[in-house]
Amino acid sequence: MTHAERAKQIFTDEICELQRLRDSINGDFDRVIEVLYACQGKVVVLGIGKTGIVGHKMAASFASTGTPSIFVNVAEAMHGDLGMISKDDVVILVSNSGETSEILNAIDPIHRIGCTIVALTGNLQSPLALRADYALSVHVDSEVCPLGLAPTTSTTATLLMGDAMMVCLMELRQFKAENFALYHPGGALGRKLLGRVKNFMSTNVPRVQLNTCFRDVVCEMTDKHLGMTMVYDQLQPMGQCVGIITDGDVRRAIQRYNDVQITAEQVMTPSYKKICQDALLTDALAIMDKHNITTLAVTETPETATIIGIISIHHIIDFN
Repeated sequence: MTHAERAKQIFTDEICELQRLRDSINGDFDRVIEVLYACQGKVVVLGIGKTGIVGHKMAASFASTGTPSIFVNVAEAMHGDLGMISKDDVVILVSNSGETSEILNAIDPIHRIGCTIVALTGNLQSPLALRADYALSVHVDSEVCPLGLAPTTSTTATLLMGDAMMVCLMELRQFKAENFALYHPGGALGRKLLGRVKNFMSTNVPRVQLNTCFRDVVCEMTDKHLGMTMVYDQLQPMGQCVGIITDGDVRRAIQRYNDVQITAEQVMTPSYKKICQDALLTDALAIMDKHNITTLAVTETPETATIIGIISIHHIIDFN
């Protein structure tokens, strides 16, 4: 067997274990998510060793997606770092065996502080699971390590359970890309979202007149690659904008009209949303999200009506 073949086998073995874990998830997971969502303080993840490293990642993921969270090494917690924990916090204790002495020693002090404890463990009959307020299983039948000793499949399972918890909390909090930017100003997407609309908009604005025929409307939208076109008063073709036509308007027109000899005026939506060129991309995303749209007309200032560009969701987030 080549190394590449062995690697594929390892992937397969871990996937099989993760599928078994997936199938075991039940209402206990729902209750834990409800507890984490209702937390009035922060989520504190405690672990040690390899599971501690996974716990560190969990806390970082929670914190960066709208759930205040910190990681505390449980050994350090017993030597003063318990002071980081307050009664309004929810504590997640991570231990595959559920018998790690450092973890077990922390349970009573954490309960005395007044915190709710969630156990993440591979053994629901362990002392940790039985003494916690809530327990989630991350049990796997075997590690892919040939000796069965090095944490491999078990840490992957714990990591994935943490990701599932994070995503569910993101969805409950309706965490959006604009929120992501505030927590990730140093990342590529974060830096982009904190940029100005004028630096990303298209100035090649699709334009048609009220009396433009349907075929030419579609051609203009296709040529400009923005999935929309602005509609102007035929008496002032480059002045007064009176509406917008989107891909959705085109589809609805095809369903509604048998005669394709219709004009832009019959197809357009009279109202449209706009944003000024100096606004942040986070502001543009917020408007798009609120109104369930994908493009905004761009004006020079909030007070002016003249359209100088178009900002699209595709300008903001690269889906490729």
